[in-house]
Amino acid sequence: MPLIETREVTRIYQMGTNQVTALERVSMGADEGEFVAIQGTSGSGKSTLLNLLGGLDRPSSGDVLFDSQPLAPLTKKQMARYRRFSVGMIFQNFNLIPTMTAAENVRLALAFGGLRGVERKERARDLLDRVGLSDRMDHRPAELSGGEQQRVAIARALGNRPRVLLADEPTGNLDSTRAHELLALLREMVDRDNLTVLLVTHDHELASSYADRIIMMKDGRVV
Repeated sequence: MPLIETREVTRIYQMGTNQVTALERVSMGADEGEFVAIQGTSGSGKSTLLNLLGGLDRPSSGDVLFDSQPLAPLTKKQMARYRRFSVGMIFQNFNLIPTMTAAENVRLALAFGGLRGVERKERARDLLDRVGLSDRMDHRPAELSGGEQQRVAIARALGNRPRVLLADEPTGNLDSTRAHELLALLREMVDRDNLTVLLVTHDHELASSYADRIIMMKDGRVV
């Protein structure tokens, strides 16, 4: 049974007087501990799908389910809790706070999750150690390479122990060596922690090297 899934999901946007169908009756899912890549050309609906799974957007029709429970009935407060604790998200742009060190960026996410003081510091240290940045904790984003910044973003996304990590083109700003390192790290987390990863990527070679399976999208549909 899938841990996270969509059932017949359609998402229509109003653009002025036009209606644009970003997704059309998409049904897909990922099991616990599965690494799924989502591929397709630009405008095929990949990012829209990820935003729906992450609770950043709601479908026009159809259902998004997590652990067999639909997201539709959730209140704003419950949805915020879902985004904070059930799913973590990383993007092509690292979205780190430039005035904060790597450790402070991670600790901020942990603070929103309710961790306090010493426990928060230790958890941030453990997470950055986990992504191979134990010697870069006190560096600000401008002092880190793109690959290191994305590792901080992963540490931050995993801070509140989500069961699913949604990654939208996380290697888009990285060279091929750093991209492989990053996906090897995600693969290790899938294998070791039973993390579920859904990865949107243009790179078929990366997807086929690390994912358990690939979902292909075209014109808002799974093909």
